[in-house]
Formats: sequence, C-alpha cells, structure tokens
Amino acid sequence: MDSLQQRSSTVQEPPGAVPAYRPTPPPAWQPRTDPAPLLPEAEPLRVLGTDAVADADPALLLRLYAELIRGRRYNTQATALTKQGRLAVYPSTTGQEACEIAAALALEERDWLFPSYRDTLAAVARGLDPVQALTLLRGDWHTGYDPHEHRIAPLCTPLATQLPHAVGLAHAARLKGDDVVALAMVGDGGTSEGDFHEALNFAAVWQAPVVFLVQNNGFAISVPLAKQTAAPSLAHKAVGYGMPGRLVDGNDAVAVHQVLTEAVARARRGGGPTLVEAVTYRIDAHTNADDATRYRAAGEVEAWRAHDPILLLERELTERGLLDEDGRRAAAEAAETMAAELRERMNADPVLDPMELFSHVYAEQTTQLREQAAQLRAELEAEGEA
Repeated sequence: MDSLQQRSSTVQEPPGAVPAYRPTPPPAWQPRTDPAPLLPEAEPLRVLGTDAVADADPALLLRLYAELIRGRRYNTQATALTKQGRLAVYPSTTGQEACEIAAALALEERDWLFPSYRDTLAAVARGLDPVQALTLLRGDWHTGYDPHEHRIAPLCTPLATQLPHAVGLAHAARLKGDDVVALAMVGDGGTSEGDFHEALNFAAVWQAPVVFLVQNNGFAISVPLAKQTAAPSLAHKAVGYGMPGRLVDGNDAVAVHQVLTEAVARARRGGGPTLVEAVTYRIDAHTNADDATRYRAAGEVEAWRAHDPILLLERELTERGLLDEDGRRAAAEAAETMAAELRERMNADPVLDPMELFSHVYAEQTTQLREQAAQLRAELEAEGEA
C-alpha cells in the first residue's frame, strides 16, 4: 500500500482528542440454530397409496372417512343455503376437507382451535353445532357460539389476525403451566400478511406451544401462489423463524392427521411451534360471490378432482376390506341426516334483538356504548309506538 492509500484509509485523530471507538471484529459467525433439522420434506408427505398406510389404525381410517363424507355434505348444503338467501356468503372447503377434519381430530378437548372464516367445517368437526358455526356468515352475530365453552376462537375474517391470538393464548397457557396447545389455521393468502410474520416470530422466540396449519389451496382469491412468494415452499418459511417446517399432501387425510398429531405432541412436550403446509386445492370458487372461471382453467380443477380426499381414502378402505357398500350407505345417510337438520333450522327465521348488538363487547360497557344503546332503545320504542 503506498503512502497516499495509507493516509486515505486511516482516520487521523486531532491532537489531544479521545480515540474513537473502533469495535474489534466479531468471532466467526455461527448460526443460532442448525437449519438442517428444520427443513421440510422435499415432496409433500403421503401415507395413502404407500407402504406406510399399513401402520394406520383402521378405526382412525373409518372415522376420517365418515367425517369426510359428512364434511362434503356440509359444504354442499351450506353452498345451497347461499343460493336460497339463507346465508349471506359461504367460503367452501370442498376439496380441502382432509385438512379441516384432521385439524379438528388432532387436538385434545383441552386444546384450542383458531380458525379463519373458511374453517367452519373444522369447527363443526370439533363438535360445534353447524348452525352456530354459520351464524357469522348469516349476519346474525359476530360469533354464534361461546369460544370458551368449545375452545374454538371466533371465526376470523381479517386475514391471519387469528395467528397472533393463538400465539398469545398458547404462551399464556405455558406460563400458567396449563397443558394446552393452540392450532391456528390460515390460507396461503394469509402468509402474505404481516400478522403471519409477527405470529411465527413470537412463537419461535417464546417457544410457544402452537401449530400453524397453512392450507395452500393454490389461490388467494384470484392471486396464484407464484405471485405471492418465490420461496421453495411455504413450509420453508419456518426455517427463517427457527421452527420446523412440514410439507404434507393436504388431500391425504391420514398424512395430514399424522403430521398435525406429531406437531401437537411436540408442542405439548415443550418442543415449540411447527409450521405445516398442506398442499390442497379449492374445488369451488372463493365464495358464492366469486367467478373462478376468470382466473383458472376447468382442466386444472378436473385434475384435482381426480385427487379428491374422499376418493383417496375410500380406495384404501375398499382395498383393505374395511369399507363395503353398506358402510358407504351408512356414512352417506348420516351425512344426509345432518344436512336435513341444518337445512330445516336455517330455513327458520331467527328472532333477533337489536339491543344484543351491545352484548359481549366489553365486560363492563363503556360510556360511549351506554349512550349508543340508549339512543337505539329510544329509536326502537318510538318505532314501536308508531
């Protein structure tokens, strides 16, 4: 180095000045966490149609099948109710039933489910009354059920906002010593929201007992996944937060149940959160207000119909001699009974009290709410007198 270069690269201190702080180089960088164990599967995990299915519990297979049949009938009935004016909107999960059912069955009674607006089927599979599950989509109440009674958080319409809620509940349960796991459901579109980042970051730092289930159905309304992310998979995002990522065939009910059960067990024993991406497909439109033909081809939909979760499981059960025509008929009849009851109850006009608008907002009503309630009460009385 010549003298000119040396002078230009050296900070000259004025006479008598306090030497400037110059930190020494840090030690060689090492990752805080070994990323290798966190990486998801190279291909979506499958059980049906593989040697691994031989280890599956026959009773579990039959229960999954019955719930899938019931779930498909629930979807078709709810969609029909929108056409009859009995539901304002219905985001169908036709084609995604394996994810919905597996999520509900992977949890213990003491655990919490945090669904999105599309996940009414998961709530029903967890034991919620179908009419209560659909109350929000009917426009009668913000939530048609008691979340604490059923351990099901309110259906969340804003994308991904339920994820930080799940982390908060799971972290609080861990601090209290409660043996509780939270399972939060979100679509691929929700992974583009800031709430997704915040939830996963807090969950990993706190090692909260929470499982994130991303149902990657290919589209955020009309936006394909390729226009949302350039990541190898959504499951790979887990590595950046320091939690394991799992990639599973979302139409393989047995595989989804296995992966979620393992993730829940890991969270329960203090292993921290897991991000599960279930690759599935939304057969129906985004909602009854959407025209899916404007952004996807019919051939694409038909290709996914051949990978229907019911067909996959039904084939396995039939080949193993666990399902015959009588079994199919019994499952279909039970599902039809549920649909008929749902249809009858939803066709009855609800008795609504406008004053209930102010119920269950705050434990103690604020001054503003009391004023608004008094104003509405006066308007209703005046209307009644007229």
